Amino acid sequence: MKNITQAEWRQLIAQDDQAIIMDVRTPNECAEGILENALMVDIFDTSLFMDTIQKLDKSKSYYIYCRSGNRSGQACQLMENLGFEKTYNLIGGMMEWQGETIAPSQKS
Repeated sequence: MKNITQAEWRQLIAQDDQAIIMDVRTPNECAEGILENALMVDIFDTSLFMDTIQKLDKSKSYYIYCRSGNRSGQACQLMENLGFEKTYNLIGGMMEWQGETIAPSQKS
């Protein structure tokens, strides 16, 4: 796991054609807005979270965020324990995000 700043997040995702963005907040938190193309997987729904990540491609890069950076850090650690090698945690999460968000219903 690598903790990255918002500037690093934007730069790495722009250069990474294997990037998967994951939002690990609750559905109520996600309703306030998500990052474009984010896969929403609530880390508090443990069985769904584990089922979902076990089906993901371990060769891809995962850029993970939450409200503050704490849960996304936990998600990165869980994924590393399962063999994922490229997990990135957004420092400060959505509390410090400076940029566009979309409503989950606008997700493409």
